[in-house]
Amino acid sequence: MEPIHVLIADDHVLYREGVRKMLSVASEIEIVGEAASGEEAIARALALQPDVILMDLKMPGVNGIEATRRILYASPRIGVLVLTMFETDETVFAAMRAGARGYLLKDADQEEVLRAVHAVNRGEAIFSPAIAERLIHYFAALRPSAADRVFPELTDREREILHLIAQGYNNSEIAEQLLLSIKTVQNHVSNIFSKLQVADRAQAIVRARDAGLGLEHHS
Repeated sequence: MEPIHVLIADDHVLYREGVRKMLSVASEIEIVGEAASGEEAIARALALQPDVILMDLKMPGVNGIEATRRILYASPRIGVLVLTMFETDETVFAAMRAGARGYLLKDADQEEVLRAVHAVNRGEAIFSPAIAERLIHYFAALRPSAADRVFPELTDREREILHLIAQGYNNSEIAEQLLLSIKTVQNHVSNIFSKLQVADRAQAIVRARDAGLGLEHHS
């Protein structure tokens, strides 16, 4: 069986050593390199083509989120697992939008980190319990039950896109936020217009806002 090739990107030498030691117990994991900055992480990732990158977010120069975005633009098959001390909504969602598949806090134990490396390598998404709980609360707050009743003909995804349209986001911004292709968003928007029997975006926004969607403005 091919080993899982891992790159560790963190600006703290002691933390990199700790992670290396943590992963060395697993014979199926091979550390192929380390990086101490975002620029170095990008260069090493593109040269070594690891299966998984353990990515710190706060590094000198290019931060971990920007490094993730650039690495995945060039090599989308690489799995990025964020290991950080930051757990704000903004940071979590920025990492997800950049394409990270997993998000663990640095106090994760050895078993959690090993499990996460394997999951990300398999293409799964994985979050530490604290982050998962945060995501659940966030999405629960996003889903107004009244809107479900107002637009029963829309799918959950279409309702989510209509909500963003009503906030003033354009198709490319929606695609970036939901990690979808522009073409997919355009198809959803076309279906929304058809189902709501509206001619254009302006009419869709009026219908959505009348129903209580998107009332917080996109600045």
